[in-house]
Amino acid sequence: MTNNTFTFNFHKTTFFGQYWQPETVKAVVVLVHGMGEHSNRYHHVAKKLTDNNYGVIAFDHFGHGKTTGKRGHNPGFDVVLESVTKLIEEAKNVFGDKSLFLYGHSMGGNTVINYTLRKEHNFVGTIATSPMLKLAFQPPAWKLSIGKFMQKIAPSITLPSELETSHISRIPEEVSKYENDALVHDKISPNFSLSFFDAADWAIENAASLKTPMLLLHGTEDKIIDYKGTASFAGKTEKASLKLYEGGYHELHNDLCKEEMLEDVVNWLNTQV
Repeated sequence: MTNNTFTFNFHKTTFFGQYWQPETVKAVVVLVHGMGEHSNRYHHVAKKLTDNNYGVIAFDHFGHGKTTGKRGHNPGFDVVLESVTKLIEEAKNVFGDKSLFLYGHSMGGNTVINYTLRKEHNFVGTIATSPMLKLAFQPPAWKLSIGKFMQKIAPSITLPSELETSHISRIPEEVSKYENDALVHDKISPNFSLSFFDAADWAIENAASLKTPMLLLHGTEDKIIDYKGTASFAGKTEKASLKLYEGGYHELHNDLCKEEMLEDVVNWLNTQV
């Protein structure tokens, strides 16, 4: 496996990206990370995939990781989807004419689900882990009202996300790694949070229009994103397969069930290629 980095410019932003390439590539996975994190946190996921002859390519979202711009802010949901199109173009430049899969976690899961539903594409399939479709807690009404007001007058203002880091994994070392990662942040703007909430509702309402095979994975003890939102989406389409991990926390790929979960991903990819 080789690991290389690249950059591309889009919407006045320089995006950082990287790809992992096995000796033999049978298909390519386009990976989209979650809120507050970055693509470097997926090296072990990429290794599992490349060990099974899947190329992997990822980038750091608007407002994340090594991508330029204000931390925790994006210029709009449609532009986020277009940035994924740019990443897909990079995948084709690197790997050529190979079958493509989309894979997203949390906020990235919301992104890849909406991309699959809204955009013209030729993906073989889409994977979403702990997709951000329904929060596991209800934000105070006053906070949502202020957020909607600020979105109109100051959409780029950022506030702490108030993420409880102990909820990402049942493995203390993984929580510590997250907390001590200099590229991880807890900033989020109204433009980021509210646009993704709206997109989540839209995705569930339009799940029946899904035409691409999709694998949905979620933990039943996810205290950040409610697995019931994922189950609701899966229940509205015959194209989606859902697996729930009993007791699983938010980052399944960094949780006690990570080996089982990554094996499930590889097995599903193999059935689709």
